[in-house]
Amino acid sequence: MRREWELDDLIASWTLVDADQELLVKLHPPSRLSFALMVKFFEIEGRFPRHRGELPEVAVDFVARQLGVPAGAPFEVTGRAVERFRTQIRELLGFRVSTRGDEDKMIAWLAQEVCPSELNEDRQREAVLARCRAERIEPPGRMSRIIGSANRIADERFCAMIVGRLSAGVAQSLWALIVDGDDESGFFAELKADPGKLGLETLLAEITKLQRIRAIALPAGAG
Repeated sequence: MRREWELDDLIASWTLVDADQELLVKLHPPSRLSFALMVKFFEIEGRFPRHRGELPEVAVDFVARQLGVPAGAPFEVTGRAVERFRTQIRELLGFRVSTRGDEDKMIAWLAQEVCPSELNEDRQREAVLARCRAERIEPPGRMSRIIGSANRIADERFCAMIVGRLSAGVAQSLWALIVDGDDESGFFAELKADPGKLGLETLLAEITKLQRIRAIALPAGAG
């Protein structure tokens, strides 16, 4: 949730419409601000706030003024006391709680459609939130598990695809690069190391590395 809101944006996104007001009339005054803030936040973000700090102060004040609530009035957006509000808001907006089956489907979709081309986890998270909104599902709480599992599956598929393009001899040569020595020595460690200060000796050493790599004879398009 962004922190800065101009008046026009507040009016467009945080104004309580007639349907909101009808629901609020049924609540006790101390609960109206909490309910109203949760409704508008969910409409904007497609999820409930994780804590009070996610709600911009200017938006809280704007909603409070519409309700005739004094500035600084207390409100809650998490905890057992507001679970009933969450249920009502889901029903109002046509959303449902995500299931384990939804999570598994999201992992499969993310691994197939997003992770191969988008490596940034923040943008992967945005993709999940957008898909949840499109499918009218409240985003799952275990977002890190979904993203981690999807990336692992995508990595495994990519490695399997690359290995499948290699002959047995090439695969054996590449494996030898890795197992030759340990993390601190061997040709693979040399490849990862900084070549150092530019000079004739450095240039010759890098040419030697290149020749050794070319000798493996990787097929065109394997990378």
